[in-house]
Amino acid sequence: MSTNGQRVAIVTGASKGIGRAIALRLAKDGIAVVVNYASSRGAADEAVAEIEAAGGRAIAVQADIGGPAAMTDLFDAAERAFGGIDILVNNAGIMKLAPLSETDDAAFERHMAINLAGTFRGIREAGRRMRDGGRIINFSSSVVGVYGPAYGAYAASKAAVEAMTHVASKELGRRGITVNAVAPGPVETDMFMNGKSDELVQRIVGTIPLARLGQPDDIASVVAFLAGPEGGWVNGQVLRANGGMI
Repeated sequence: MSTNGQRVAIVTGASKGIGRAIALRLAKDGIAVVVNYASSRGAADEAVAEIEAAGGRAIAVQADIGGPAAMTDLFDAAERAFGGIDILVNNAGIMKLAPLSETDDAAFERHMAINLAGTFRGIREAGRRMRDGGRIINFSSSVVGVYGPAYGAYAASKAAVEAMTHVASKELGRRGITVNAVAPGPVETDMFMNGKSDELVQRIVGTIPLARLGQPDDIASVVAFLAGPEGGWVNGQVLRANGGMI
């Protein structure tokens, strides 16, 4: 914990969507938050302002999670501002849909750079610098299991995240650090809704037993559980928050 006894979290991709909801929820739970963003500085600053207005502590830090120095920079910033790190939420990701036969090398490599390599570097940095008793929460997707057409590169990157989650949980458990993954189903964010017709969205909703899209706060609540004291005996798991679709 920080010198004032407050836990500290890094949330990647936290300027909007699910990441923003996670940052706000963790701050509400009394955690100091590093709000990471790649390019949306204004949105990140707004998230920080909302946290501070509610009495919380937060800073916005720019870093492209697909870059090799991003996680080092984020941990450095967290240590300077708050004294250390207790929670890492590897939320940042991209999803570009195309059949495998139409996926070019650049699109494939970008998925791997952000979704997979970014998570790998986050786990690695946390293994070196996170305080004992910490929490690492990675992001997979319920696409792993459904394996729908056009999700090839995305699903491959997320399946690999699940593999690393299981391994890291065994490597870091002796230090009291838990490592889990959250695998959301369809959540009503800009990333999910982009390019989808109303008809397609309704067809997707029809595959969900709870008959609605998820909301960012649904996922933030799951992350808050894993990050909090009630989640302390959960380790090496993939929690599929998807309304029962698989």
